Amino acid sequence: MIPVLTVDGPSGVGKGTLARVVAQKQGWHLLDSGAIYRAFALAVDARGIDIKDESALEEIAKNLDLEFKTEANNELVSVYLDGKEVSAVLRTEQTGEMASRIASIGVVRAALLKRQQDFAKAPGLVADGRDMGTTVFPDAPFKIFLTASAQERANRRLKQLQAQGHTGIISQILADVVARDERDSSRKHSPLKPAKDAFVIDTTELSIDEVITQVMTLVEA
Repeated sequence: MIPVLTVDGPSGVGKGTLARVVAQKQGWHLLDSGAIYRAFALAVDARGIDIKDESALEEIAKNLDLEFKTEANNELVSVYLDGKEVSAVLRTEQTGEMASRIASIGVVRAALLKRQQDFAKAPGLVADGRDMGTTVFPDAPFKIFLTASAQERANRRLKQLQAQGHTGIISQILADVVARDERDSSRKHSPLKPAKDAFVIDTTELSIDEVITQVMTLVEA
């Protein structure tokens, strides 16, 4: 059985950084499921598809021309959609909002499920997302669920924007964080929640290095 570590939680808790570092340390493969949903959202937007047209969404999901190109250390370098490099636009707030809305649709999640499971290859996989431990890899031997206060996550997002040369209004960012949490946790299909056997870590008062240490101790044990 291929070992899988799932890392779930809402936006802004440090899932991506944790997953990349653990994958590097373990020499395992990396799955950024959020990138898959964001790329799918871009594909839907580029084709002008109404998100109420579930048959069209399902067709796009099944035939998504998506490629991840990584370095030897498993850190995500670039994402190609329909042969075009889309890494920068993939990480924008607008794309994230589109992905969050489309990700609540059952036929989309079902169509993308197998693509995510195919990432589980020897010697192991670190899977970053919102339903990795509950739906995609329910039998994973290692499950982490990261959380943090909405205010702290909004503060982190503002710092990210400022580091990128952008501006933001903290009250609006906080409102967006709360709205996305509500949408992700209340959706009918694969809602955001910890798996029953997940190890929950509140990162509000922790540095990323402290979180990594906790998780590596768990995996090594």
